Amino acid sequence: MKTVFYYHPIFLEHETGPHPEQPKRLEKILSLLKQNKGEEFAPTAPGKADMGCVLAVHQQEYIESVDELCAEGGGFLDGDTPACARSFEAAMHAAGAVVEAADALAQSKAGAAFALVRPPGHHARPASGMGFCLINNVAVGAAHLLKKHDMERVLIVDFDVHHGNGTQEIFYEDPAVFFLSMHRYPFYPGTGGEDEVGKGDGRGKTLNVPVLYDTPPEKIMSSFRSALERAAAEHKPGMILVSAGFDAYAGDPIAGLGLQPEHYLKIGEAIRAVADVQCEGKVLSTLEGGYSLTGLPLCLDAYVDGIEGDRKG
Repeated sequence: MKTVFYYHPIFLEHETGPHPEQPKRLEKILSLLKQNKGEEFAPTAPGKADMGCVLAVHQQEYIESVDELCAEGGGFLDGDTPACARSFEAAMHAAGAVVEAADALAQSKAGAAFALVRPPGHHARPASGMGFCLINNVAVGAAHLLKKHDMERVLIVDFDVHHGNGTQEIFYEDPAVFFLSMHRYPFYPGTGGEDEVGKGDGRGKTLNVPVLYDTPPEKIMSSFRSALERAAAEHKPGMILVSAGFDAYAGDPIAGLGLQPEHYLKIGEAIRAVADVQCEGKVLSTLEGGYSLTGLPLCLDAYVDGIEGDRKG
C-alpha cells in the first residue's frame, strides 16, 4: 500500500512570526520525504474546502470572524493561536486537503492518504479556534464522508500528545463517529479524562486513553493497541481518519511522552492492521502537532512506513 500525499505551498504562508507551529515544520517533512521516496513523492495540491463542508462542523459566525480577522491583516484567536493575512486561505486549503483525500479513499482511488497541512485542526471547536488551530480539518473530513458518501460509521484516531478536544466536542453526541484519543494527561487543554465517553446517542463512542508523563513507552504502546482494536471492533468503521501529531516524541520542545520514531512505526502498523480487517485498509491521516524540527520528520516518515508496511520495527 502506497500513500497519496496532499500538500499546497500556501501552507507555508501561514507565517505568524516566532512560534513553534512554523513553516519549517513542513519544509523539513517535505525534504525528508523527497529524499527517501524520490520521484515517487509527488503530492497532490488541494483546492479550498467548500464552505458547506466547513459549516457542517463550525458555526458560521466563527468562520466569518476568522476570515475577517485575516482580511484585516491578522491577529490572535486566543493567546496561543495567531493568524496572519494568509492564514484563513491556508486553513481552507488544509480542510480541502482532507476532503479531497476522503473522496479519493471513498472512491477507491487510493488506499492510504496523508494531508501534510498547516495550520493543524484538532483543537478547533465549533465556535472558536484554539491551540494553534483554526478549522478542524479531521472533523470536516469525517462529516464529509458521512454526508457525501453516505458512510455509516467512521473512526477518528488521535495520537497527538494533546487531547483533541475540538474533535471530541464536535462529535460527542454523534453515534456515527467513534473518537479515540491517546494523549498526555493531565495536560493542555485539560480535557480527555477516562470519564468522557460521549453523550446521548453518542454515549460509548468516545474513548480516551490518558497517559501520565512518566509512563514507559512500552506500556503506552500496549494501551494504544488495545484501545484501537477495541474501538475498531466495536464500531466497524468504513474508514479510519487519523489526527497524526508527533509531539509525544521524546525530544519535542513543547511536550513529549518519551516516544521515538520506532514507536510511531508501530503505531502505523497497528492502525494498518485494524484498517485491513475493518475497512479495506483505508487510512486518512492529517498532520497535527510535532515541533522538533529534527524529530518530527523522522517520526512522520516512520509512521508512514508503518501504514505502508515498508519497514519492520
